[in-house]
Amino acid sequence: MSTQPLKIGFIGLGIMGTPMAGHLIKGGHSLFAYTLGKVPEELVAAGATACPSARAVAERADIIITMVPDTPDVAAALFADNGVAAGLSKGKVVVDMSSISPVETKEFAAKIKALGCDYLDAPVSGGDVGARNATLSIMVGGDAAVFERVKPVFELMGKNITLVGGNGDGQTCKVANQIVVALTINAVAEGLLFASRAGADPAKVRQALMGGLATSRILDILGDRMIKRTFDPGFRIALHQKDLNLALGAARQLGLALPATGTAQQLFSACVAHGGAAWDHSGLVRALEKLSNFEIGQQAH
Repeated sequence: MSTQPLKIGFIGLGIMGTPMAGHLIKGGHSLFAYTLGKVPEELVAAGATACPSARAVAERADIIITMVPDTPDVAAALFADNGVAAGLSKGKVVVDMSSISPVETKEFAAKIKALGCDYLDAPVSGGDVGARNATLSIMVGGDAAVFERVKPVFELMGKNITLVGGNGDGQTCKVANQIVVALTINAVAEGLLFASRAGADPAKVRQALMGGLATSRILDILGDRMIKRTFDPGFRIALHQKDLNLALGAARQLGLALPATGTAQQLFSACVAHGGAAWDHSGLVRALEKLSNFEIGQQAH
């Protein structure tokens, strides 16, 4: 862990960003914060300095973290008139922890490096639970020396921290992660729906599966949400769709067939058609339930 207090900027204080930023303050660092809404009171009370723009954050911090929803949001945070780039001076580090396009990440990195600064792409996995518990998996793309410099900061937010390769490789790893997560959600949903329709108690089935080869974090956390019908995010379906669009678009460019990824995306689209863009991604089960005219936990007849 870093014993030297750092000046850290944090841009994007949503479901994930707010607890992540909170851990940095608890770690003893000075935090300069900006978000499109209002900087959460809990962060200001803990000692964060609310800034009027991304530029103001970059002017005051040595390491600037962005945690926003999509590729255009990162572009705006970095390169808009009052964006991060306008406030940078040589030697600072920009760390994008959003989940965005690997191709555009490489372009962003080149622009930041041209200003005499360093760039890491460091998307995360673990959802709101991982963000709150500081147990996120962090997948990093960038220079090894810069990674080592920032690693103590990552250690305040996550547990499994891996330098995957150069700029863009962190984002490529995150896209792969989102493919695996979506397909596992689909598998858990189908398994629990089958068990429930066949007359078994889905909660007991889940408990039994947790002790065998089928166990996973998704069966544990999202399987529980499916059974308890708690579909508040969490991680919104609309955001997971964005990640699968990246996967399917890149797959076309690479000449790859990802048929199960395409199916998962269609099930998410069915959820959106039923008003579910803001459901937690465990809500994918609802698309299967509509197709089957049966809900988990319903009495089988």
